[in-house]
Amino acid sequence: MSSSDSAAQRVLRVGIIGCGEIAQVAHIPNINFLSHLFRTTYLCDISKDALSYCSTKVNGSVPKTTTDPEVLCSSDEVDVVLIANADAYHVEHGILALKHNKYCLIEKPASVCFRDLDRLIEAEKSSKGKVFVGTMRRFASAFVDAVKEVGGIEKILYARVRDIIGPNSVFVDQSGTFPQKFSDYSASDTEDRLKREDDIQRQALEKEFGVPVTPESKRMLRVLGGLGTHDLSAMREIIGMPRGVSGAMLTLPGIFSVLFDYGSFAVTYESGLINVPEFDAHIEVYSSDKIVRIEFDSPYVKGLPTLMIVRENIDGSGFQERKIRKTYEDAYTLEFKELYRCVVEGASPKTSAADARSDIELFRMILQADSDRYR
Repeated sequence: MSSSDSAAQRVLRVGIIGCGEIAQVAHIPNINFLSHLFRTTYLCDISKDALSYCSTKVNGSVPKTTTDPEVLCSSDEVDVVLIANADAYHVEHGILALKHNKYCLIEKPASVCFRDLDRLIEAEKSSKGKVFVGTMRRFASAFVDAVKEVGGIEKILYARVRDIIGPNSVFVDQSGTFPQKFSDYSASDTEDRLKREDDIQRQALEKEFGVPVTPESKRMLRVLGGLGTHDLSAMREIIGMPRGVSGAMLTLPGIFSVLFDYGSFAVTYESGLINVPEFDAHIEVYSSDKIVRIEFDSPYVKGLPTLMIVRENIDGSGFQERKIRKTYEDAYTLEFKELYRCVVEGASPKTSAADARSDIELFRMILQADSDRYR
């Protein structure tokens, strides 16, 4: 058997930190489906009820459980650490995984402040493990193809990035995964999380961005780190980083708008949360003779395709539209397959911790552009 055949037979053992909604709806089911590549061997959460419930959802042998992330990360029964708990702990637990030379998939955002992300990047330098940030849209087949399609455009004239969606609870409730919420954790656990969140937000807004710290600016930063990371990370890959922000209307709750300056063209970014239960998320890039559009659907309903739509001028006066659905394999599945390749081959993921630093830079640009709103 060749070394490549041997590597293909290897099943990676996954330890999951955080047994909340995303673990129940996406991560545990996908690992179950990808049983030829992964197996969940360890679970960690502050809720013992969540641990008990999620243990029943894991296929194969019953995973070990713990409330201590150090125990999971140091276990010789864990090859890869999946960090899907509260955002405030992503960096701390990522550093723990790296300390024990484990690859770690960190749910986005890895961080919303430079201070903490730089600690993660520094920890990676002395580890055999690597950080893989879970911006899964960038692994969708249609998106990968669209990056190539746009790369062939001689001159971009304009682009639009949109992510206006209905209540996430609607998509979760209709996903067929029946996630449960648990509350058997202490007041000190909640207090610690809130204290960490406040420290991170103040570090980002006040010390790094120079933006007033208010409930509204904190909410905006949370939305950019949550929903916005998907859009902005994908935007960077397909058309690069902007020079700056020409203007912004950060009107939350509701829908906010940003105008990015790309020098020779502009990009509008519009996003927000409404009550209409639809998922309107796309990136559309315009040139003189071709328009390339990528349409994303809710990742919480498995198997919904990502589409690439190309509209173009044919022979000067003709029109052609192509709608390409390359696969029903969803972005989470493709992300896990790429994680597997990176771990087995010792490769660096494109969605690295260093790459995620550019997302924070975009958060800074956006919040500074309408900072007077918070004064």
